[in-house]
Amino acid sequence: MFSGMNYVYEVYKARSFSKAAEKLYISQPALSAMIKKIETKIGMPLFDRSMNPIQLTECGKKYIKTAEKIMDLEDEFAYYVGNLSELKTGHLSVGGTYLFSAFIIPPIIKTFGEAYPHVKISLFEGDTPLLEGKLFAGELDLLIDNYILDEKIYEKKVFMEEHLILAVPASFASNRRARKYQMTAQDIRNNLHLDPSFLGVPLKYFKEDPFVVLRSHNDTRERVEAICHRAGIQPNYVLKLNQLLTTYHLTEYGMGVSFVSDTVVKSLPADPEVIYYKVDDPETVREVYLYYRKNKYLTRSMSEFIKFAIPGIDLIIDKK
Repeated sequence: MFSGMNYVYEVYKARSFSKAAEKLYISQPALSAMIKKIETKIGMPLFDRSMNPIQLTECGKKYIKTAEKIMDLEDEFAYYVGNLSELKTGHLSVGGTYLFSAFIIPPIIKTFGEAYPHVKISLFEGDTPLLEGKLFAGELDLLIDNYILDEKIYEKKVFMEEHLILAVPASFASNRRARKYQMTAQDIRNNLHLDPSFLGVPLKYFKEDPFVVLRSHNDTRERVEAICHRAGIQPNYVLKLNQLLTTYHLTEYGMGVSFVSDTVVKSLPADPEVIYYKVDDPETVREVYLYYRKNKYLTRSMSEFIKFAIPGIDLIIDKK
């Protein structure tokens, strides 16, 4: 009914079929046929053709008022889309586990927000199952996690690499046997543990010590189990917890040895009561990914955030 309203509106402005046809670059018979088709669909005439110049009927006046409202809405939407493409408006929802939400994602949000202050960003934190559910349901646009999600459902980009290291309370006597392998928090920040010439500690030095670990069915716990199995030790698990940060804090309090990521050590203030060790095992290395749903429209705000999060990825995104 309003699909051809631009033709009706041009006739209304010109008060003439011939003049309107000239402006529309079509023939007068073609324009008349289009208007007649619209009037037939409505069920009554829009123009009183007995008048010269032609005038609107009562139905025609209502049609024009409605058409003007539609055109105003179209202009408003076009303005919104223009602002959206220029990131003068919009919304972005990002999720991460507690560690990433606390230390890794905020600096990216801050930098992105300074560049695009009109885009509203929501940050969600939680465990992986909760966050994946939100990502699947469309409640999250992007997710940063070190867990492997289904590649048939989610697109992933490598966000960063992190390494598991051993954290031991400085009060533990086992440190004396492992003195030549010791590292400080500053050594971790300087990436000494990534130097191939720096030796990893034999885990047998700590086999009698209490360990604090994550609960089962967790990526870190599974890696710890594999590392210890290859090292030929069965750690004494005294506490099983839900968060990696909590295991580390208990190590700070001298309650047990823990496996933590170098991300934790680099993010928190240095604690002289903890001694760190490199562990030579392939399971200590893992990638952290930035995920989004496959076949999801990649908005400008999403692609720009990804570029801030992973510098140098812009060409990859632009090709998709």
